[in-house]
Amino acid sequence: MTSQNLLQQLPSIEKLLNTSELRELQATYARPLVIEALRAVVADIRKDILRNNGNVQPPATAVYARLTRQRIETQVSSRLHPVVNATGTITHTNLGRALLSPTACEAIQQAAQNYVNLEYDVATGKRGHRDRITEPLLQELTGSEASTVVNNNAAAVLLALQTMAHGKEVIVSRGELIEIGGAFRIPDVMEASGAILREVGTTNRTHLRDYAEAITENTGLLLKVHPSNYKILGFTATPAMEALTELGAQHRIPTMEDLGSGALVDMAQYGLPCEPLVAESIASGVDIVTFSGDKLLGGPQAGLIVGKATWIEKMRKNPMMRALRVDKLTLAALSATLQLYLTTPSADKLAAQLPMLNRYTRPMEALHTIATKLAQQLASIFGEKVQIQIAETYAQIGSGALPVETLPSVAIVLESTAVSAEVLAAHFRDAKVPVIGRIKDAQLRLDLRTIYEREQAWITETAKQVSLKL
Repeated sequence: MTSQNLLQQLPSIEKLLNTSELRELQATYARPLVIEALRAVVADIRKDILRNNGNVQPPATAVYARLTRQRIETQVSSRLHPVVNATGTITHTNLGRALLSPTACEAIQQAAQNYVNLEYDVATGKRGHRDRITEPLLQELTGSEASTVVNNNAAAVLLALQTMAHGKEVIVSRGELIEIGGAFRIPDVMEASGAILREVGTTNRTHLRDYAEAITENTGLLLKVHPSNYKILGFTATPAMEALTELGAQHRIPTMEDLGSGALVDMAQYGLPCEPLVAESIASGVDIVTFSGDKLLGGPQAGLIVGKATWIEKMRKNPMMRALRVDKLTLAALSATLQLYLTTPSADKLAAQLPMLNRYTRPMEALHTIATKLAQQLASIFGEKVQIQIAETYAQIGSGALPVETLPSVAIVLESTAVSAEVLAAHFRDAKVPVIGRIKDAQLRLDLRTIYEREQAWITETAKQVSLKL
């Protein structure tokens, strides 16, 4: 039979819509959505007939309904879904960064389901400011006079520079002109803010006199930037923030420090390398400090700006603020996270409350325990198809926090003689809950520092699917 004859046998869209199978589908989904999907299915069938020169028969009526349902379900399914992070990067930007505490998740749900006093002062019955939700907490934790919150730290830096130094020079060390993920570059942000970059010193050594000699009548700000994803070692020098604030005070020039990650507690107590504390920066007399709400803090992605009340008030009045401010859900999660820092009685209990801190500080014994159990399960699933080994390795905090520091970890190493590590990794990603590992030495490695019982169950379920493909 010719292609043309077969095409003539294709039922009309209206006839298909009146079949029982398609009527049932229209009772579940909006009719325009069903029609659009059905037309696409018929178009695919028509192309298939033409491509095969009439050797493909039109399908039965029930097939149209099944293909239409599949197309609709694919179209309306959530594009955002869980994955297993077995990459060895704990705070992974591409995988959603920080995990929130149960307390923060509950706060988000309460704020989402109810009207809240976001910008309403219940005591006076008048309009309030949304910063009052987190400001008392940040005052207590950092010693700052005031604070505001925007959608990420890049926005915090942009708003601060635009408010404090628009049209004026900002003096910054050459060694601090950083670039982090997503092409965030200090010089570009400075240009976007309307400030003028004045770099001083050298890549590895900048002295206080370099800042002093660069000051002119057009100097608007002295800026210090904490390196977020690299570290210069060896023959280095940089002035302390206290020295910069004293220099700024002498010349009546404001000072600002971008801490990037920003820690509220001493990470050394957890056996982690020291990271600058926000409270220490505020104590140095700096006018403004910016840092992230997730990363080391363990809250939602946000940019926190703390410091002198006069500057914070100017930022609140900046027209840019409305474009950068956060919503009630972010404030609810951030507030709940900050409350944990204030109310949790010990470092161990704080680590138990904050998922990210728990993953940073997880002991090797716990990793070996889960490695032994998971390796046995995977060996049983794959048999001789995949060789399973356990290896000690190193993980990293990620997202620019503690850039050159690594954490000891344990990984499950998978190697198959049938397929390459790349194909094996692709099979693990192609699952209901994708498992994302990393490839090293032609082997697929699943780092276990972020793997708990839930993730272990997902890995074994995915492994069963992968085994059928090998």
